[in-house]
Amino acid sequence: MQLTRLKLSDRQRTALIPYLFLLPALLMLTATTFYPALQAFYLSFMRYDYDLTEAPRWVGFANFVRLWGDRLFWKTLGQTVLYLITVVPILTIAPLGLAILVNQKLQGIRWFRAAYYVPVIVSSVVAGIAWNWMYAENGLLNQLLVGSGLLKTPIPWLTSPRFALWSVMAVTIWKGLGYYMVVYLAGLQAIPGDLYEAAALDGSDGWRKHWDITVPLMRPYWLLVSTISAISATKVFEEVFIMTQGGPRSSSKTVVYYLYEQAFENLEMTYACAIGLVLFLIVLGLSALRLALPSNAQPL
Repeated sequence: MQLTRLKLSDRQRTALIPYLFLLPALLMLTATTFYPALQAFYLSFMRYDYDLTEAPRWVGFANFVRLWGDRLFWKTLGQTVLYLITVVPILTIAPLGLAILVNQKLQGIRWFRAAYYVPVIVSSVVAGIAWNWMYAENGLLNQLLVGSGLLKTPIPWLTSPRFALWSVMAVTIWKGLGYYMVVYLAGLQAIPGDLYEAAALDGSDGWRKHWDITVPLMRPYWLLVSTISAISATKVFEEVFIMTQGGPRSSSKTVVYYLYEQAFENLEMTYACAIGLVLFLIVLGLSALRLALPSNAQPL
């Protein structure tokens, strides 16, 4: 029996070329992302009886039942939600005002843009160490507040359950402002100047023109920023790990840090996979909410 060679038409070869370019990336994503995600999903229904060298056994929803009754998990989830509802509004609104300021045609404005963007390129490790020093009892922040007479005694920024989580939030906001400012700046520079000139003729000038023109046209951008910042706030880990280790008394512990603690400190791998699956569903819900919102915008 003679085998015939498969022949592709020019149209089929042209359609196949992009997928050939994507193939190496897809193989790498499969090996490093898709397969580990499926494996974690499978392990969330398993349990290791003795150690990780033995095969796990099927336990069904036992990990999720345990998760339902885990008070520390619910505490970390509540603190993650608090992180979310505090950080996201600030990182959605403040960078837009900052982008409007640096979008002005002034001499040396590029230096200001670069200065605001510097925290973004600073690694989380370096930022955490620097802010640990600033938050110390005899650190720069307390010295400024006490030296200026605003406070009589230093504030235990990272050692008090009242302040630890809020102090970590401040670092997240500090690092994110410049990044989201650039996103908004790209949107601002895409708005035709004719719209502002027409608005000025109608009596809309100063900050009023931004309310009438900028805010409506920036709707797709602030929806994007709010979604990205929400997902980032939900998955926050580096700042907590470097600055507080989840303390004091678990007051700054988030879901991702709790997942890390269960997996790599307590070696509860299957339980950590169950936590990761719940976190995935939360992030998926945030992404679905973003897709459900209309992103088209027209000037008022």
